[in-house]
Amino acid sequence: MPDVPPLAAAQERSLDDLLVAVARDRDRVAFSELFHRIAPRLKGYLQRLGAGSAQADELTQEVMLLVWRRAQSFDPARSGAATWIFTVARNKRIDAIRRERRPEIDPGDPALVPDVPPSADRAIESVEDTARLRAAILRLPAEQADLLRLAYFEDQPHAAIAETRGLPLGTVKSRLRLAMGRLRRELEGGR
Repeated sequence: MPDVPPLAAAQERSLDDLLVAVARDRDRVAFSELFHRIAPRLKGYLQRLGAGSAQADELTQEVMLLVWRRAQSFDPARSGAATWIFTVARNKRIDAIRRERRPEIDPGDPALVPDVPPSADRAIESVEDTARLRAAILRLPAEQADLLRLAYFEDQPHAAIAETRGLPLGTVKSRLRLAMGRLRRELEGGR
C-alpha cells in the first residue's frame, strides 16, 4: 500500500473512529476532519430547528468546542458519533431558546434600582407626620374614624362600607368628606 498522507487516511475513518481518536489521543488531525465533515451538517440541522444563520454558526462552534472538551464521554457502544454530536447540538439549541425567552437582567434598569433612602431629616419629618396623623384620627368622632379606617386603611369601597355598617351610601360619603376636611385642617394648622 502506498504511503498515504495523514489527512487522507483520516478521511477514510468513520465518524466514530475520529471521535474515539479525539477522546483517546486528543488527536487534532482527527478533530479537524471530524469538524469539516460534521459542522456543515450541524449548521443545517440547527437552522431546521429554528436558528438563524449567524446563530447556527455560533452554536455549531459551541457544539464542536464541547465535542473537543467532552469527547472522552462518548461511548461508541451506546450511540454513533453523529447521534452523540447531534444530541449535544439539540441541547445547545434548547439552551439558546431558553436564554432568548429569559433575557439577561439589566442591573441598571430603573425598576430594579432601589429607591434612594430618605435623608435623616426627611425620615424624622415622616415619623413626625405619621404621629400627627394618628393623633388627628384619634380626635375624630368615632363614626368618622371608623369609616376612615375602612375606606383608607382596609381599602373597602364606599358601597361595601355602607352595606356592612347599615348606613346609606350618601351618609358614608358625607362622613368621610367631613373626616378628611377635619384632618386636613388639623394637619395644616400643626405645621
